[in-house]
Amino acid sequence: MKQSELFTKTRKEAPADETSKNAELLIRAGYIHKEMAGVYDLLPLGVKVVENIKEIVRQEMNAIGGQELMMSSLQSKDIWTTTQRWDDDVVDVWFKSELKAGGEIGFGWSHEEPITEMMKNHLSSYKDLPVYVYQFQNKFRNELRAKSGMMRGREFVMKDMYSFSLDAEQHEAFYQKTIDAYHRCYRRLGIGNDTFVTFATGGAFTEFSHEFQTICEAGEDEIYINREKGIALNQEVYNEKTLKDLDVAENELEKVRTAEVGNIFNFGTRKCEEMDLYVNDEAGNRIPVHLGSYGIGVTRIMGVIAEKFSDDKGIVWPEEIAPFTVHLVTFGKNENIFREAENLYHDLKNAGIEVLFDDRDIGPGQKLNDADLMGMPYRIVVSEKAAEKGGVEITKRSTGDIEFVDPARVIAHLTEG
Repeated sequence: MKQSELFTKTRKEAPADETSKNAELLIRAGYIHKEMAGVYDLLPLGVKVVENIKEIVRQEMNAIGGQELMMSSLQSKDIWTTTQRWDDDVVDVWFKSELKAGGEIGFGWSHEEPITEMMKNHLSSYKDLPVYVYQFQNKFRNELRAKSGMMRGREFVMKDMYSFSLDAEQHEAFYQKTIDAYHRCYRRLGIGNDTFVTFATGGAFTEFSHEFQTICEAGEDEIYINREKGIALNQEVYNEKTLKDLDVAENELEKVRTAEVGNIFNFGTRKCEEMDLYVNDEAGNRIPVHLGSYGIGVTRIMGVIAEKFSDDKGIVWPEEIAPFTVHLVTFGKNENIFREAENLYHDLKNAGIEVLFDDRDIGPGQKLNDADLMGMPYRIVVSEKAAEKGGVEITKRSTGDIEFVDPARVIAHLTEG
């Protein structure tokens, strides 16, 4: 894409009412637009980042047997009343509205009840199980405070998956597969080394759950970790009994601040019993289905990465989720240099390398500052000065390392490392 065709502009300052670092950077760099506290629009660059995150997650969910669907955000009061979770004293984050035809609806904060109701039309026999379905969809949560930018929004994109299993053994096998798949997701997203599966309470979902927490100074949670044993505890379940059960001593744990980037819940058969989702087993007995729920906060991950992987100049995107691999910059009035930059732009595109070409008629300082702020993995400068030093200047954003490379060798340099 040519930057002159991109309608969004970078900004020197974020909105005065924005206090979170991740949102400030994403707004200034032209990835998001703030509508109100906790509500952000994704601009073209932001959409590309989110789609790249979704594709990584989609590949890993498909690899463990997930089938993608898309459900409505509008939810029936009747379904949630069945399980008592329509009650604001049980779930305190509902957005609700009145239908003109009469009656109440809710805006989806989760989908356990609607997906279970749907499955009553498709599951009747043990032969129909297991089933694993997932979606990417906007969720709505009426948070009291939304001060962490993209890391805690009132509307956000989530991947939520639901497993329907015949028995506890079948459920536990998939539950562990999902934990492994989540670890693969976070490694590919660039946060694997700092993300821990954490024993926690289940809140409005279940008695206990597992959270995936990423070390982040701007996070809202505190957990206790033992890196060697791979143990992590949420503060809510940090007590002597839990420590004994996990065979870990208090002095072996390190307290860190984190942001939650995923969670998984085991509902057992309770939810399906409440909603009358039963199947016939091999003997013809009617038995309740085991339900699991598995979430990944897609836009929250975007915020966490912007928060963690940034410096005083701007964002530093991991290569797998950056909107473009290369930010191609040229300046000066030399027509031959500009033509060389255009040729390189087309060569990169033809090689399948995503490239943003800054062809704008502005000064070099603004171009370089914008490239640092926007955070593509590689910046390539085509200029007279670079040509005098042997080619084009390639800067790796994550390290600041600079190399001068013959234009004919640029693609090989990028693809061969």
